[in-house]
Amino acid sequence: MNTKDKKRAIWIVGASTGIGEALFRELNNVGNTIFISARNKAQLESIALTANATVEVLELDITDEFAVSAAAENIRQSVGRLDQVIVNAGTCEYIDSDEIDMAAVRRVMDTNFWGALNVINAALPLLRSARAMDPNNAPQLAIMSSSVTYQALPRAGAYGASKAALRYFVESLKLDLQHEGIDIRVISPGFVKTPLTDKNDFDMPFIIDSEVAAGRIVDGLNSNRFDIHFPSRFTRILKGISLLPDSLRFKLVGKASRHPETLSKEHPKSTNDHYTELRKP
Repeated sequence: MNTKDKKRAIWIVGASTGIGEALFRELNNVGNTIFISARNKAQLESIALTANATVEVLELDITDEFAVSAAAENIRQSVGRLDQVIVNAGTCEYIDSDEIDMAAVRRVMDTNFWGALNVINAALPLLRSARAMDPNNAPQLAIMSSSVTYQALPRAGAYGASKAALRYFVESLKLDLQHEGIDIRVISPGFVKTPLTDKNDFDMPFIIDSEVAAGRIVDGLNSNRFDIHFPSRFTRILKGISLLPDSLRFKLVGKASRHPETLSKEHPKSTNDHYTELRKP
């Protein structure tokens, strides 16, 4: 499948900013029908004004299972199928290790895991319809995971766990759906400059622009690679660290932790109130 040349029915979920918006511009070809979804309807409508393709805006919160089903039904009534689905919507919240913010973990899991599954579940019948209409067509489902799944990083427990769970689910799904001729891919970016990463308060090695990321994703989707990861300078480092003996990799990556050693050494049974007192200037 060549996503640049063929005229396709495409659904980009999480298309209002960042990588999703850049992917829309990469796939914005005359003849394509592109459904773009996100919570920000005004931003989607602004993007649609620049279209060469036929564009339909579907305002959507992917954590709402019924809303996702309704969006898929709108697509079914409009074109009857989907040749390509890119599940890009996601969020990130970092967790400090002195107190697990359970609400934050649930928010991240609700969007990155359960929200993504809502879209996958709703999109599968439309991908199967594309296959039924043309047995030579290999409809494609691409899921945004993360390179953080190669190696755990400090404070990334909620985000990394959500993306690792998603990766496992998608790999398992691929084992079955490849027999139906549905082409499933995982996308594993490193740091990409987006409104989400603009909030980060730490150095992001080898960070790239969203336009560069979108180009690499589209090239990857046109290749035979299952896991589309980039930039390779960063992803290879993470993969290499993951192969080290546990004692060495935990010591090495642990150097990036912000957790103060004094908490565990001086106050092994501290309450949350004690932690608060220790952090006061």
